[in-house]
Amino acid sequence: MCGIVGYIGKKSASPILISGLKKLEYRGYDSAGICLQTAAGLELVKNKGRISQLEKDLAVRDFSQSRIGIAHTRWATHGEPSVINSHPHFDCLGQIAIVHNGIIENYQALKELLVKEGHKIVSETDSEIVAHLIEKFHQGDIEKALRRALQLLIGAYGLAVLSQKEEKIIVARKGSPLVIGLGKDEILVASDVPAILAHTKKVIYLSDGEIGILTAGGYQIKNSAGQILDKKIEEIKWTVDQIEKKGYKHFMLKEIFEQPQSIANTLAGRIKNHQAKLSLKTDLKKINRIIISACGTSWHSALIGKHLLESIAQIKTEVDYASEFRYRDPLLYQDDLLIVISQSGETADTLAALRQAKSKGIETLGVVNVVGSSISREVDSGIYLHAGPEIGVASTKAFTSQVAALTLLSLYFTQQKKLVVDKKIISQLANLPEKISQALALAPVIKKIAEQFKDSRNFLYLGRGFNFPVALEGALKLKEISYIHAEGYPAAEIKHGPIALIDKNMPVVFLASKNNLSAKIVSNIEEVKARQGIIIALANKGDKIIAKLADYLIEVPDSLPQLSPIINVVPLQLLAYYIADSKGLDVDKPRNLAKSVTVE
Repeated sequence: MCGIVGYIGKKSASPILISGLKKLEYRGYDSAGICLQTAAGLELVKNKGRISQLEKDLAVRDFSQSRIGIAHTRWATHGEPSVINSHPHFDCLGQIAIVHNGIIENYQALKELLVKEGHKIVSETDSEIVAHLIEKFHQGDIEKALRRALQLLIGAYGLAVLSQKEEKIIVARKGSPLVIGLGKDEILVASDVPAILAHTKKVIYLSDGEIGILTAGGYQIKNSAGQILDKKIEEIKWTVDQIEKKGYKHFMLKEIFEQPQSIANTLAGRIKNHQAKLSLKTDLKKINRIIISACGTSWHSALIGKHLLESIAQIKTEVDYASEFRYRDPLLYQDDLLIVISQSGETADTLAALRQAKSKGIETLGVVNVVGSSISREVDSGIYLHAGPEIGVASTKAFTSQVAALTLLSLYFTQQKKLVVDKKIISQLANLPEKISQALALAPVIKKIAEQFKDSRNFLYLGRGFNFPVALEGALKLKEISYIHAEGYPAAEIKHGPIALIDKNMPVVFLASKNNLSAKIVSNIEEVKARQGIIIALANKGDKIIAKLADYLIEVPDSLPQLSPIINVVPLQLLAYYIADSKGLDVDKPRNLAKSVTVE
C-alpha cells in the first residue's frame, strides 16, 4: 500500500518519477507528490487526487535540470486524503524530505516528544515524524541521522530520504517492500518492479533491517550494524508489454482474458508422464498436518486447497486468516507444515504468520507470484505461479493460478505418499487453458446479464463443496469493484438465516456445475425460487433441470469437481467486471483499496 519511487542519475528526474508513480497507482491513489533536489534547494509539489493532476501541476514549472528526486502515491492510513497529508514530508527547515510506506505504531509518543522539543508537525500522518526525527539527529550525515531515527521507530516502513545538502538518496526497509533498480548511469528505487521496468531489469531486493545508499556513481547496501553487504543482483523476467493494457479498457479485463496463458505458465514443466513435478524440500513422510494461512482472495484459494489436499492427498488440512493466526498463538507441532499464499509475497499479515511459524521451528512452503519477494525468500521451499504481473487491484489470474498450483501440490503429495494418483485429474489439469478459453467465450452473454443488475443493491452467491469458496470469491469481486453488497454462503446455509433476505429483488448466483451434490443444489434453487428470488445459474451445457429453473443461465464447460473452481470463477470475474463497468466505475482503482496490503 502506497507507492514510492526514487531516481538519481544523469536524466531529468521529474518525468521518470511521474512515469514510475503511474505504474504504482494501483498501490494507492488518493494523493500524490514529488520532491526534487534543485540548485535552489528541495522543491516540493503535491496534491490531493490522482497522479494526472500532479503531472499538470509540474508542467507549469521547469524542473528539467534536476537529476535527483523522490515521489509518492498515497493510500491513506493516518489522516484523511489531503494536500497537507500527502507525501513527501519535510522537516522544520525544509532541508530533509521523506516518503514512507507502512505504519509507525509509536508515532503519537514520538510526536509528543518532538513537539516538546520545538518541532512543528503540520500533518495528521504518522509519516511526517520520521522527517523530524532525522532532523533531530542530523549533524551533516543523513545516513547516520536516519540510522539513529530508525532505532526509535516501532512498526513497518519502506523509506526514501532526500537531503538538500547531499547528492544521494537513502532508503530503508522493515516490513514494506523496496526494490532497487540498477540502470545505465542511473539508479532507481520503488515499492514494486513495474515502476522501474522501463529502465532496467536488474534489481536488488532490500531485506528487513537493510539500508541502501544510492548515488550517481553507484550504491551500497548495509545491514543494521552498518556493514556493507554483497547483495545478489536479480533479473526480472517480465517485459514492459506485460504491464500495458494492450487495447483492453482496463487491466482487470486484460488479466481475466490472460488466464489461459497464466494457467499454462503455472503448469509449464510441472506435468510429465502423468506425474506432478515440483522441486520442494518438504518430506511429506514427516508431515502430519498442513495449515494454510492467507488473506482475501488468497484465503479463498486456500479454502479450495484444503478440499484438494484432503480429498486428493488425504492430508489433514486447516485454513487460517493470516491476520488471526498471528495473534491467537496457534498450537504448532514439529510435524506441521505451514503453507502461506500471497500474490505479491509481501502481504503483511501473511508474512507475520510465516515468521511466527518459523520462530517455532515449523517447516514452511510459499505459493507466490512475485520472484524475489519477502515470502519467497523466507520460506523453506515454494511454488512460483509465473502468472505475470497483476496490476488490477481486484485479483483474477493470480487466484486461478494459486488454485492450479495447489492442485499440483496435492497431486505431488499423493505421489510422495505412494497413493494412487487419479490420472483424470492430471490430464484435465493439462487441458485447463482450453476450458478457460471456452469460459471466456461466454463474455457477451455475461455482459448482457450484467447490464440487468447494475442497479442492484445486494447479491447472494451460493455453492457447495469445492465451489463454496468460489461463491465467496465471486461475492468479493463484486463488492470490491462495483460497491454492491454481496455475500457468499454454502448453499445449505441459506436456511440458517440468509433465506430471510430473499425476495423478488434479490439476485442469487448459484454455482451448479455437476458434482455429487448436484441434487442438493437443485433443492436449494427451488427454495430460492419459491420465494421469488432471481436465479442466475452457472451450469454445464445440457443440464435441462438447471436450465428450466434459472432466470439467467451461464453454461460453463464440463470438468471434474476438483477443477471446476478454476473454470467457474471466470464467469463470476466477468460478471463483476461488466456490472462495475456499466456503472461507470474505475475498475482498476476501486475506492479505499490498494493492491498489496503491506500494513495491518
